[in-house]
Amino acid sequence: MKKNTVKTILSRMEEAYGTDVPCFLEHKNAWQLLIATILSAQCTDARVNLVTKDLFRKYRSVKAFAEADLKELEKDIHSTGFYRNKAKNIIACCRRLRDDFGGEVPCNIDELTTLPGVGRKTANVIRTHIYHEPSIVVDTHVGRVARRLGLTAEEDPVKVEFELMKKIPKEHWSDINTWFILLGRSVCRAQRPACEECFLKDLCPYRNDPS
Repeated sequence: MKKNTVKTILSRMEEAYGTDVPCFLEHKNAWQLLIATILSAQCTDARVNLVTKDLFRKYRSVKAFAEADLKELEKDIHSTGFYRNKAKNIIACCRRLRDDFGGEVPCNIDELTTLPGVGRKTANVIRTHIYHEPSIVVDTHVGRVARRLGLTAEEDPVKVEFELMKKIPKEHWSDINTWFILLGRSVCRAQRPACEECFLKDLCPYRNDPS
């Protein structure tokens, strides 16, 4: 893809969505966002926000999660799916934060990805929204939109991330997280994408060849 095409895509997205970078997961601090992001795997942000509304009233600190009863936490997060693995990872993650990081969530991506249940996607959410470090978060929407626009042919989220890092200027890394999600939810849907309504339709290879 030509640099001018990428520039046009980014310009139109900025015009459509602005440069504010909201976080769709409700949180008040770094550890809450970390736990919410772990819960968001294979689950909608709306469902996670419903669960964490009560969850963060019950468990008010990293220490509280570190000392949580596994079976009880499983019940608390049951509706987010994959609750057994998520509960195990949340407790183990918070124990690491308590024991190795003084209860604080690190900024360094290498340290973040040593935490149980934390991969590059979760780490980059923290880096973007807590530490304001330019980072690309590849969820299902970001991956799908990037492939349809011809920005990548990769399926693996980590490979998509690194390819986008090469093609997207660093000052827009955090922006595209929001832009691609908004476009993916409203127009570039997985099923029945509304291509004729899309402000990128003249630049999109998928519109002309959806196979």
